[in-house]
Amino acid sequence: MSEVSNGKPRVLSGIQPSGNLTIGNYLGALKQWVEVQRDYDCFYCVVDLHAITAAQDPEELRQKTRESAAIYIASGIDPELSTIFVQSHIPAHSELAWMLTCMAPLGWLNRMTQFKDKAGKQAQESIGAGLLNYPSLMAADILLYHADLVPVGDDQNQHLEFTRDLAQRFNHRYGETFTLPSVMNPQAGARIMGLDRPTAKMSKSDESEHHAVYLLDDLTRARKKIMRAVTDSQREIRFSDDAERAGVNNLLTIYQAITNKRPDEIEAHFAGKGYGDLKRAVADCVVDTLEPLQARYNELMNEDGYLDSVLKIGREKAAAIAEATLKLAQDRMGFLAPS
Repeated sequence: MSEVSNGKPRVLSGIQPSGNLTIGNYLGALKQWVEVQRDYDCFYCVVDLHAITAAQDPEELRQKTRESAAIYIASGIDPELSTIFVQSHIPAHSELAWMLTCMAPLGWLNRMTQFKDKAGKQAQESIGAGLLNYPSLMAADILLYHADLVPVGDDQNQHLEFTRDLAQRFNHRYGETFTLPSVMNPQAGARIMGLDRPTAKMSKSDESEHHAVYLLDDLTRARKKIMRAVTDSQREIRFSDDAERAGVNNLLTIYQAITNKRPDEIEAHFAGKGYGDLKRAVADCVVDTLEPLQARYNELMNEDGYLDSVLKIGREKAAAIAEATLKLAQDRMGFLAPS
């Protein structure tokens, strides 16, 4: 029951407005979003409802939501080609999430790796129910728009499987209602690791000052972080799945994701060179990526009314589709329509 616009399959994705967006977010999501927007009907939302599974400062959440939307555009997402909106501006997300939560078996939710990882770091009594039910909200985000494809990093693949399973469960019980989405992972850069701990994924909220390059980092600071990145005691520069070589592999992955070069080209380029050469090359391409992004971001944040206008247009377009889907799901589930 997939919907199309101008004959194009639909894509939906989003990022939480919490912490600071990193080069990992750019390579694992934003860069791919930009690359597919001419070939697909793209909907990109700032998922602020997901952000509140952890306590947020209200003013900071508002600021980060605007900041995230500006970074979307500064990264190259064109409001003329893609629909950019804020998740909480569309009440249908919360309404469908509750309906799907009531259909989601507790066993499915308890099996989710991200829930187990995050819950394991908290005392049992402090774990919010929103953390457990996060996948139902993510499913609602996707299913409301009949998304065919969801471009995400590979750590979200399990959530996409949950969404498909839940959509199939609903469709089987109430009739064909939702489109079953497929995952779209980037060819390179799907999982960028921490510069200081290359065996852990790069995080927006890590407290270490050397963990991540943030998209709004001072360029000199960004370069220094890469030059301090963890490597190893070996000398050969090549891609490897060996955990001991995770640091070098991470730097090569960043380089590959930005330059779009083949692994064999990259290894040939760095043959006979040292880790200092690799770090300088990675730092150069990261800075070359961040410099125009930051310039455009600053323009957007200082351009009175433009960002609000983009989000208003996005809300109106997204709401029309989401509300129609919600109404259909409510009817199928047996809710009495208002007179």
